[in-house]
Amino acid sequence: MDVMPLLLLVAGSAAIAAAARRTPVPAPLLLVAVGLVVSYVPGVPDYTLDPHIVLPLILPPLLHTAATDSSYLDLRAQLRPVAMLSVGYVLFATFVVGWALYLIVPDLPLTAALVFGAVVAPPDAVAATAVARRVGLPSRITTILQGESLLNDATAITAYRVALAAAVGEGATWAGGIGEFLVAAVGGVLFGLVLMAPIHWLRTHVKEALLQNTLSLLIPFVAYAAAEQVHASGVLAVVVVALYLGHRAWEVDFATRLQEEAVWKMVAFVLESAVFALIGLQLPVVLRGLGEYEGVEAAWYAVAVFLVVVAARFVWVYPATFLPRMMSARIREREGRLTWKGPFVIAWAGMRGVVSLAIAFSIPLTMHGGEEPFPQRNLILFLTFTTVIGTLVVQGLTLPPLIRLLKFPGRDAQAETLAEANAQAQASRAAERRLDELLSDERNALPGPLADRLRTVLERRRNAVWERLGQANPVTGESVDDTYRRLSREMISAEREVFVRLRDGRYIDDEMLRTLLRRLDLEEAAAFREAA
Repeated sequence: MDVMPLLLLVAGSAAIAAAARRTPVPAPLLLVAVGLVVSYVPGVPDYTLDPHIVLPLILPPLLHTAATDSSYLDLRAQLRPVAMLSVGYVLFATFVVGWALYLIVPDLPLTAALVFGAVVAPPDAVAATAVARRVGLPSRITTILQGESLLNDATAITAYRVALAAAVGEGATWAGGIGEFLVAAVGGVLFGLVLMAPIHWLRTHVKEALLQNTLSLLIPFVAYAAAEQVHASGVLAVVVVALYLGHRAWEVDFATRLQEEAVWKMVAFVLESAVFALIGLQLPVVLRGLGEYEGVEAAWYAVAVFLVVVAARFVWVYPATFLPRMMSARIREREGRLTWKGPFVIAWAGMRGVVSLAIAFSIPLTMHGGEEPFPQRNLILFLTFTTVIGTLVVQGLTLPPLIRLLKFPGRDAQAETLAEANAQAQASRAAERRLDELLSDERNALPGPLADRLRTVLERRRNAVWERLGQANPVTGESVDDTYRRLSREMISAEREVFVRLRDGRYIDDEMLRTLLRRLDLEEAAAFREAA
């Protein structure tokens, strides 16, 4: 097995994603653009998306990271709009886009057109969250987009399976399709509910941080594979487990949380970068199989489908947003005041991604029985690719200026800092009372300086947030936090240099050096977090 293409993909995509942070272009868009260009560079190997790799091996960890970073409470508060998008919109888009393609392309069976509709129905989880983080959307809109992107893949994959069964002649019926959808949805949620408590129990009872992190890496794959074995939705199982674990993450040992944060950030960065680069690299593969559809005809189909996909989302989002509010005073009271701007951004933020391409590549070559080819399979692949590229480039590039043009109110940094300071003050008072209780017990007797050190650390943590509201240093321009952090690092750096010099002079060995450096690293991390 030649591993060089894989290494080149990972290294190249990571380098481009890192470079994107120095540009105003979101990393997903730059990665797709570079992938398109590089795909025609002589000597670059063919990278074909394999659905047997993307769906069970790449999608679960990406969903897991997105779900653990999401807020269960916020998602629950926005459950109605999330459900309307992740279920209602996906089914609506499947039928509308499929019917439009059936009318546009001559001799294309309706069942094959509905397969395409299901393929391009779900906006991409990675694209939505990546762009939302970059442009600083209001929290409610971000929560809705994140919730939709976490759950819509389950609806789309189930709709695709039902449409595909009908297209290849396996005798699918409406009743059977609805039953399969219910089995997948309910089964996926039940699997997640069954798995989440035992997994969390293991995470809180396994004390070795390395074992806990190994378990953490296995969780999304286990949840996905277990659910898929019984034809339930692996996507929903992963999301339910991850939301629960993220909500209860505070119960896990601190060393595990620190390691998990670093490990999962690296995993998400590598996978997200590689996924968007892979999208661009599919161009030669898709064009080679286009066959009879070339030139102006193929371009017309691509533009028409793109316009239908974009328009269908607007047609769904506005009625789904305002009609329930018009009919229910309870919904109006719970969701508060709403203008046309929020739904407009939600409708425009419908970027498609790697899941659509992976599903499209899983379309079989032949019909049931293996004698007839699947109708217009190559055209469906091409239109999926152009729809993904079109939504990523057109909507992804225009979303940031659109948000600036609509002038959404920004986050109130001072109010957030005051809320943080009040929360820290309440926690510090509780910690101080607990410390007094512990020190009153003779079994916890400490020398005065050590007891004072505990109180000093507590005082520093309590004052750090309030100091962030203070004035900057008139000489350096630094805040108190910045100065504290810099001085802490300078002190630790001086200690580190002495330890290395002692190792080089053979006063201590390398094992002791690593022990001492790890201690300093933990102190530096604590100082950074304390002042952050």
